[in-house]
Amino acid sequence: MNKQDYDIMNAIIKSPYLNQRDLANRSGYSVGKVNSSLKVLLSHQYIDEDIHLTANAWKELGEKKPKNAVILAAGYGMRMIPINVEVPKGLLEVQGEPLIERVICQLHEADVKEIYIVVGFMKEQYEYLIDKYDVKLVFNREYSTKNNLYSLRCVADKIGNTYIVPCDIWCKDNPFSQHEWYSWYMVTEQESEESTVRVSRKKELVNIRKDETGNAMIGISYLIAEDAYVLRKTIKEYTSRKEYNHAFWEQALFNEKGVAVGAKMVESTNVYEINTYEQLRELDDGSDQLKSHVLQFIADILKCPLDEIENIRALKKGMTNRSFGFEVRGQQYIMRIPGEGTDKMINRKNEWLVYKCLEGRKITDPVVYISPDNGYKITKFISNVRICDSNNPEDVAKCMCYLKRFHDLNIHVDHSFDLYERLEYYEKLRGNVPSMYRDYAYTKEKMYKLKKFIDEQPKQISLTHIDAVCDNFLITDEKIYLIDWEYAGMQDVHVDIAMFAVYSMYGREKVDELIVHYFQGEPDYDVKTKIYCYIAICGFVWSNWCEYKRICGVEFGEYSLRQYRFAKEYYAIAKERIGHE
Repeated sequence: MNKQDYDIMNAIIKSPYLNQRDLANRSGYSVGKVNSSLKVLLSHQYIDEDIHLTANAWKELGEKKPKNAVILAAGYGMRMIPINVEVPKGLLEVQGEPLIERVICQLHEADVKEIYIVVGFMKEQYEYLIDKYDVKLVFNREYSTKNNLYSLRCVADKIGNTYIVPCDIWCKDNPFSQHEWYSWYMVTEQESEESTVRVSRKKELVNIRKDETGNAMIGISYLIAEDAYVLRKTIKEYTSRKEYNHAFWEQALFNEKGVAVGAKMVESTNVYEINTYEQLRELDDGSDQLKSHVLQFIADILKCPLDEIENIRALKKGMTNRSFGFEVRGQQYIMRIPGEGTDKMINRKNEWLVYKCLEGRKITDPVVYISPDNGYKITKFISNVRICDSNNPEDVAKCMCYLKRFHDLNIHVDHSFDLYERLEYYEKLRGNVPSMYRDYAYTKEKMYKLKKFIDEQPKQISLTHIDAVCDNFLITDEKIYLIDWEYAGMQDVHVDIAMFAVYSMYGREKVDELIVHYFQGEPDYDVKTKIYCYIAICGFVWSNWCEYKRICGVEFGEYSLRQYRFAKEYYAIAKERIGHE
């Protein structure tokens, strides 16, 4: 039995048999293929002479009947910015109905009541579904750092005669049924450069070759038990390997040894994947969620109607904030929205004062508006720009020269960034949650042993960026901009050198090259030792910062570990140099 034979049987179930031409019209196969399938079905005793399904067929259909469904709803939905600041994408409303509720109701119509929803970002907003629809929520603790392959791993033991459904899909017609004969994955007739599969002549999905374009992948799938067994094994294997941290679950389905699944082809006008604000606006321009308070804020600041805010697109998620680009009357802008936990970590009034102090100096990007209360910021978009490549010596030399010129301006503000005060503060934010590191107390003690040497050294105390990392240097053909002054305050300017080093995760040789780039030569012995001390304490400060962000649901993986290693390794280097002196 193949996909064609099963599709013919499904057409017979839906409507009584009249003739082969009618069956061809309803099944989508030619009269010739319908005729050959009917012969196969008769020979295998799946239909009788009157073209009715036999007990044999109904038995197999019962064995393959849908048992449950998994809805993947853990991700940030970063491309839905700015809406995802207020609501997770599974709860976006189209024509007054949340996307995930539409999916649940369509599953119920197909008599699928056992539904698992894998949640993560804004998980609390899905809680009401437990009482309303008797669903089960499964929390993916790794939602912030890994892709939906890991969400599926959370419910891998449930997969078998199972629908797998993303939460951001809107289907005009119900894609689910009580009558499933084989495993399938939904695609549309449209071609997509992003797709990895195409529909074969047998109407199965196969991996594309390099010179091919695939069919647009929707994400909805059905897996019968025997195929689910293969998928579960692959999921277990892939999620044990770091290279799959950012893999979509389909990568496990369509690997070289993967499951052969049928193509469930639907018209692109019948199904919508809603990944962006613009896609939601296209599907339902009357959706209440288009009336985002963030967009209204933009409209008020730029004095424009909402419908003139166009080409909204998510930008790369930063470590602290979310940002998105947009256009108004031909001018492109970037809007920054503070991320999780930043209200406790950043004094927005101080940031506002720094930007006021920098106003007119052409040091940073062109700021149109910044709020001293919530940290919302709008800047004009700079075209033909790239960030500093910390592995490119020419880039690093340019940026260190620029940083030195900024420091030489000797700008003053009324607040400071004290490394040891911030260390204690970030530690305090953790509350009763202990450090992840077993020797934390011992390492902290070492940081304080460096304080006496640091305090004794000469310093240039002036406005210091604090977060002068490679990503915050924007380079054009004519100019360099230093952006994102959230942590800036009065401090020894050499702290900026240390911060660049720890963010770039430099080894000792690269650190020494960085110092030479800044000073245009080798600095005094004590100055270099002081910078090593700063690298140790800065690593420890940001390690604590990462630990608090982890409590807020944001995980930084290797970056967090490397910051802690900087503290220990550069303490040893600084101690040796101080001892030799």
